[in-house]
Amino acid sequence: MDATAEAPTLRALLHRRELQLRLEGDEHDLESGALDRHVRWVHSSDLADPTPFLSEGLALLTTGTQFRDAGDDAFRSYVHRLSARGVVALGFGTEVVRDGIPPALAEACRAERMPLFEVPYRTPFIAVARANAEAIAAQAYARRSWALAAQRAIALAALRPDGLGATLAELSRQLDTWVGLFDAAGVLSREHPARGLESAVLDELQDEVGAVLRRGARAGSSLRIGGAPFTMQTLGRGGHLRGVIAIAAAELDQEGRGVVTSVVAMAGLAFEQQQSLTRAHDLLRAGLVQSLLAGDAALARRIARDLWGGLPAAPVHVAVTDAAVARSDAVSEWLTLRAAETRGAVFHGRADDALVVVSRDDDVFDDLATRFEARLGVSEAVPYAEFGDAHAQAVTALRRGTEPVTRFREIAASGVLSALDSEAARSLAAARLAPLREHDLEEGTALVETVRVWLENDARIDTAATALGVHRHTVRARIGLAQRLLETDLTSFAARADLWAALQVSRPG
Repeated sequence: MDATAEAPTLRALLHRRELQLRLEGDEHDLESGALDRHVRWVHSSDLADPTPFLSEGLALLTTGTQFRDAGDDAFRSYVHRLSARGVVALGFGTEVVRDGIPPALAEACRAERMPLFEVPYRTPFIAVARANAEAIAAQAYARRSWALAAQRAIALAALRPDGLGATLAELSRQLDTWVGLFDAAGVLSREHPARGLESAVLDELQDEVGAVLRRGARAGSSLRIGGAPFTMQTLGRGGHLRGVIAIAAAELDQEGRGVVTSVVAMAGLAFEQQQSLTRAHDLLRAGLVQSLLAGDAALARRIARDLWGGLPAAPVHVAVTDAAVARSDAVSEWLTLRAAETRGAVFHGRADDALVVVSRDDDVFDDLATRFEARLGVSEAVPYAEFGDAHAQAVTALRRGTEPVTRFREIAASGVLSALDSEAARSLAAARLAPLREHDLEEGTALVETVRVWLENDARIDTAATALGVHRHTVRARIGLAQRLLETDLTSFAARADLWAALQVSRPG
């Protein structure tokens, strides 16, 4: 930031030649930076205990009348009270009550590491106070002038072709610090200067930005990462955040905050202006998904090539997300950026209250699920002519899967009967097996278990009898009874298959 006006510090006062102030002792005996602390005001008092009337951050001047006949303890307690109150320095006016600074006072200040300076007789206390007040006023004027110049420069930067990037670059230059813009997906899209942060610091900052975006509320916040201070400002409306501006800087003063606020407003306006174009692209993508589902890949390829660099090369995997993810602006933004970075390697669009994602490389689905805690169903790799079938596979995998990413080949490996795991199927199975279960309960028979073992052993009586540990005539009698109770002919393959399906659906766990 601009610093043309000298800051109102004790060092600045000591450098004012007309005041002829002299620091008592050596600067190295003081706390680090003690002479560079801001002096908020200069006050004078000869009270034995002026602390009830003092505020933090001021320099106190005294002639020492309160120390007449005082012992060393009085000096120590006096300086200790000033230090505890937040007084930044003590000035002693010499040749008014006594010549020179009392040694006991100098020793007490060294013990508290408080700066002590001599104000000579020919320098009025009011002159010291006026000099500090002038420095405060000059700095305030300089800061206001800087803020106006900075806002003018930022406004001019916003008129450049890449207005947003130029605005952030100008903000970085004006604040003389690193500035980064994170998009709605929490990805760093612009930074000035480039690679201005260590990778570990940037990773932690990105995690913090992601947490802010997930909360979805507009906010400004300050934090420290690796000992470095950062300020974050969200962009966009609550619930529809468009990104975050992060600034590597200590807490900004009023003028600095005003400059940042103007940049946030400009960036927010730029994002809002992009919204209409984004909505149009979303509608167009949804239309292309419908075109692919209808089997017209040629139209989708032509439009996608002109706008987004083309569709992913076949064969492709088709993935479907749940409805909540489909409504997420952050997911769509991340996929759009991924497509731009990989030039046509990813395509997405909404369809039937879900998000359809198309990619040759199915690693993108794992990245999406991890980053946004989403659930996806993923199809087998297919040519575009089979896009509709692949979409159906993805929907089936999403409905049947329990993992963040479920691939259709995993569902297919479990067999066709696994798809019958539904409330309707379980109700039908229970009704089909009810006569056998009721007979087992009333008569103590084992018809259900016998029929199950019999079918598992390819309807062979002898093998089933061995597995059950009973005589083959017992198995034959039980199967005959089951046929009568079920009113079906179990010599028919269709009847056996139906009964087997009922047993599989009703199997616990």
